[in-house]
Amino acid sequence: MKTIMRNAIRATTLARVTRVFTLAFLLMSTSAESQTTVSATDIDRQVSHGYANSSGVKIHYAALGDPAKPLIVMIHGFPDFWYTWRAQMLELSKDYYTVAIDQRGYNLSDKPQGIEQYDIQLLVRDVVSVIKHLGREKAVVVGHDWGGAVAWSVATYRPDVVDRLIILNLPHLRGLTRELATNPEQARNSQYARNFQQEGAERALTAEGLAAWVRDPDARKRYVEAFGRSDFAAMLAYYRRNYPREPYVADPSPLVKVKAPVLMIHGLGDTFLLPGALNNTWDYLENDLTLMTIPGVGHFVQQDAADKVTRAIRGWLAR
Repeated sequence: MKTIMRNAIRATTLARVTRVFTLAFLLMSTSAESQTTVSATDIDRQVSHGYANSSGVKIHYAALGDPAKPLIVMIHGFPDFWYTWRAQMLELSKDYYTVAIDQRGYNLSDKPQGIEQYDIQLLVRDVVSVIKHLGREKAVVVGHDWGGAVAWSVATYRPDVVDRLIILNLPHLRGLTRELATNPEQARNSQYARNFQQEGAERALTAEGLAAWVRDPDARKRYVEAFGRSDFAAMLAYYRRNYPREPYVADPSPLVKVKAPVLMIHGLGDTFLLPGALNNTWDYLENDLTLMTIPGVGHFVQQDAADKVTRAIRGWLAR
C-alpha cells in the first residue's frame, strides 16, 4: 500500500510539474510582437544538411548560403532545435554561410547517455568540431539560452575560433551566477532550473508540452516532431551538469576575459533571465560590447522579434 501511495503522489507531482513547465514556456515567449512566420517549406526547400564528428558524437547542422562566404554558426537553447534560426538564416545567408546546429541530445544529433556527456567543455568541442568540419579556422558564433552559454564558453576557452560573438537572452555566466547569489528575485525565478535538476524530472516532459511556446501551428508541428526525436533526459542534463546549484555563490574562479567583440540582444520580457545580470558585462570582456534591449519581448527573442534581431545582427556585422 505504501508503494502504491508513493507512486500516486509521484505521478501527481509530475503532472503538476508538467503544467508548470508548460505555463513557463508560454510565459517565456510572451511578446508584444508576433513570432516569425517563415514557413517550414520555405526553409526546408533551401537548406542542406550535414553532420560533424565531435570525438565520436555526430552533430547535425542545417546550412544555407554560399560556403565561400564568411561563416556564421548558430546554437539553439532549451527547448529548441536548429529551426529556431530560420528567419535569421534566410536573411543573413545573402552575405554569409549560415549554419545552425542541433546540440547533442536534440533532434538529429547524437544523444549520448549520462550527464557527464553534457559537460560544457564537450558542448564547446561540438561547436569547434562543426567549424573545423566546414574547413574554417574561425566563425561568427551566435547563441541563444543554453546555446548562449555554450557560445560564451567557446569564446572564453577557444578564442582562436571566434571572429565575433552574438548572444541572445543569456547573460554572461558570471553575471548570472552573481545574480543568483545576490538577487532574490532571480533566485526565485530560477525555480524551473532547480526543478529540472531533480531526478526523474524528464518524465514530466512531453513533446507537445515542450512545444507549447510556439504559436505558429505549422512551426509547432515541426517542433513536436523534433522533440519526439530528442532525448528529454539529455535535454535536462544541461541543467544537471552545468547550471549552478544551491547554495548559490558568485563564481570564485580566475576570470578569463572574452577577446572577441560582442553583441548582446536581450528581450526584457524574459521573466527567467532578468536584465540585472547584464550589468557589468563589460568587466568580463577585452573588446567592445554592443547591448540591445527590446522591451515587451520574451525569452525567444530571435522569433518574437525576428526582424529586429536580424536587422541588428546584420547592421552590427557590417560595421
